[in-house]
Formats: sequence, structure tokens, C-alpha cells
Amino acid sequence: MSSGDNITGELPQDDAYDLDRKLVAQILEAVEQGDQQTLTELLEDLHAADIADLLEQIDSTERTRLIHLYDREFDGEILSELDESIREEVISILNPAVLAEAVRELESDDVVDLLEDLEEPQQEAILDVLEDADRVAVEQSLSYPESSAGRLMQREVVMAPEHWNVGQAIDYMRASEDLPEQFYHVVVVDPRAHPIGNVTLGRIMASRREVPLTDLLEDTFQVIPADQDEEDVAYAFNQYHLISAPVVDGEGRLVGVITIDDAMIVLDEEHEEDILRLAGVGEESSLADKVIETTKRRFPWLAVNLVTAVLASLVIALFEETIARFVALAVLMPIVASMGGNAGTQSLTVAVRAIATRDLTGSNVWRVIRREVLVGLVNGVIFAVVMAVVGIVWFGSPALGGVIAVAMVINLVVAGLAGTVIPVLLEKAGIDPALASGAFVTTVTDVVGFFAFLGLAAIVLL
Repeated sequence: MSSGDNITGELPQDDAYDLDRKLVAQILEAVEQGDQQTLTELLEDLHAADIADLLEQIDSTERTRLIHLYDREFDGEILSELDESIREEVISILNPAVLAEAVRELESDDVVDLLEDLEEPQQEAILDVLEDADRVAVEQSLSYPESSAGRLMQREVVMAPEHWNVGQAIDYMRASEDLPEQFYHVVVVDPRAHPIGNVTLGRIMASRREVPLTDLLEDTFQVIPADQDEEDVAYAFNQYHLISAPVVDGEGRLVGVITIDDAMIVLDEEHEEDILRLAGVGEESSLADKVIETTKRRFPWLAVNLVTAVLASLVIALFEETIARFVALAVLMPIVASMGGNAGTQSLTVAVRAIATRDLTGSNVWRVIRREVLVGLVNGVIFAVVMAVVGIVWFGSPALGGVIAVAMVINLVVAGLAGTVIPVLLEKAGIDPALASGAFVTTVTDVVGFFAFLGLAAIVLL
């Protein structure tokens, strides 16, 4: 039974697809003992994605020993499933003959994905093991701009002339020896190789042989230009519920096809990239990164955060005398800043996600801003009441309770406004809002929060 089988009929639990810890321990023990037979047996039923996860989770030394021991059994699908951060390391460890056999098993789009992030010597080593036709196809894909549909597509396409019927298409597919391993549509083309529609395999198999393919064309049909950005491709697949789509060159001729699995990988990578950028840890961060690499990626944003913290401290310094006379202000200041920062992050996350999915547009931006400001106002009033009570009960000062209450309302309203407006303005300026918004929003909420709280305190309490 493979690791993905579920014979109980029960719904999968949260950890249903995690690697079994006992299995991992057995695999590592087999590696430690140099037991190739046991290792091969343990890995035999694992999906390529699970083996890739295993390689990503163990340390470099264990990874090297496992690869050397597993060697001849190494599947090309494992390479395509590996995180980019360790793929190059794994390729450098593999025996050249094993690498050649693994690469030959892959579709052209997977080979392109492998080559994109490798140094030129390693690229040449992989290209040299491909058959001439495959090498030409891969090199043509690599000639397209990075992160374009041309890089994402696979060159293996099942196409049929528009005058064919179902029987001719079936006979062609049965006779062909080089069909893609997986495909969902037959692309119908005109005499100039321009795609005119897709026919699903299901409709072909359910129709009589004499039915023309043009009678079975799908209603939804999208053609993807080869130079289109892969983010736009993924959006089209998600928006129009596509399973596959033909890719065309500048003259509209069919050059490849993109399937849903590749589009979903792009979507997943974009979401992961946005999360990492929002956190300021770099878009290519992974658990396999070394200390120096991780430090270099995080340092710039920590430096930016230091600058914003200094700005907030300068605001505090303006009210040094007020704080010295009312020590309670020093106790309550972090509460105002923290609440504003969290509220700003909430609005910011919603806005950045909406921009990425193209749900936040010029037609609804003011409605979204108004909503976030009103949410900030309502939450501000609620927590203002709570903090007013805290100020009165804890410090016995109704005036202090009133000051922190008003400051709370002001900061949460500004947080809602800044969390929405800042990413929108950055996007209009051509700056990635996921990358830069966090620092600006934090600065605004800290400065406004401290200034409102301490300024009001200076006016009311002195």
C-alpha cells in the first residue's frame, strides 16, 4: 500500500499527509547502516513529492549519504518536486549517469524548471544527456523571458486538424508513440497551426467516430501568449477554471501547452512569496538555507525596522518631561502602539491579498478603504472603553483613562487607513506592496499612536 492510500474511509486528519516519523527514522537508520536494499524497499511506495520532502527535511550530510545509497533508483520526478534551494545541491551529488536517466523521464516543462536555477556548467551537463529533439525543445523554451508562459509550458502537445473527426483523432493517438504522459485536451488547429479550440478526452471517448471534432469544442477557451507573465497565466487558470490552455507565439501559432498543475504551482509560489515578503525574510527563504544566507536576506529589513523604531523613539523623546511626571504613561504606551500595529497588519494583509488576486481595483478601492476605517473605528471604540476602565481601576485616574481611550480610537482608525492606502499607493508606484508595505504601516501606527497618546497626555494631564 502506498503512503497516500486511505483504506479506512475516514476523512484525512490535519497530519494525514505528513511523513511518518517512524518511517523517517527507519530510512535514516538504513542510511546509517549503508543498507541499500532496505532503503529502496522503504522508499519504493513513497510518492516523489514525499521523497522530496524527506530530502528537504534532513541535514546536508544525511542527504548526501541517502542520495549516494539510493543512487540508481533516483526518479526524475523527485528533482522536479524538490525545493529550488536544495535542488542544485542534489543534482551535484547525483551520479552523472543516474542524473541523465532521471532527466530523460521528465516532460520538457519540468526540464526547463530544473535548468532555470542552475549554473551554466550544470545546465550544459543536463542538456548534453537529452535527445536532439528534446534539447531543441528545451532550448527554445529557455529562449523565452524568465517567468513567462514560454518557460512554463510543455512542448509536448496533442493536436488535430480542424477537419478531423473523433475516429481519426482516436486512431492518431493510438498509433502515436510519443504522447505526453498526462494530457487533458486535444487542441484543434487550423491549417496555419492556429489553435481554434479544445476538445476534452472525455467528450472524444463518449462520441461516435464520425462526429467532427469542431462539434465538440469546449465553450471556455483561452489562448496564452508565450511572452505573457506567469502570474497572469495562473490568474487566467484560476479565474476561468481552466484545465489546460494552448500557448502561441507572436504569430498566433501553437508552440506548447500549459496544464493546471503548472499553473497551480505558480499560484502557490506567488502566495508563498507574498507571505515571506510581508514578513521581510526574502522571497526565496527556506528551511534548507544556511546561516549566512538567511542573515543576509533578513538584515536589510531589520535595518529598515531599526530606522522606523528610531523615528518612534524621537516622538517619545518630545514628551520626555510628560513621561517623567506620569510614569503610568510609560506602562501604557506599548499597548497603544501594539494595538495599532496589529490592526494595521490585519488591514495590510487583506489589501495585499486583494491586490494579488486583482479583487482590489479602482472601482472598489474607496469602498474598501471606508470599510477598513470603519472597522478600525468600531474596534477602537470597543477597546477604548476597555482601556478607559483599565486606566481608572489600575491607576485611579479618569483623565488617564480618557486619554488612552481617545488615543486608542485615533490609532486604530489610522491603522485601518494606512493598512489599505499604503499598499494601494505602492502598487500604483510600481513597487511590490508585499515587500515594502509592512515597514511603512508599522512606522505610521507607531508614530501616530505615540504622538496621539503622549500629546493628549501633555494637554490633559499637565
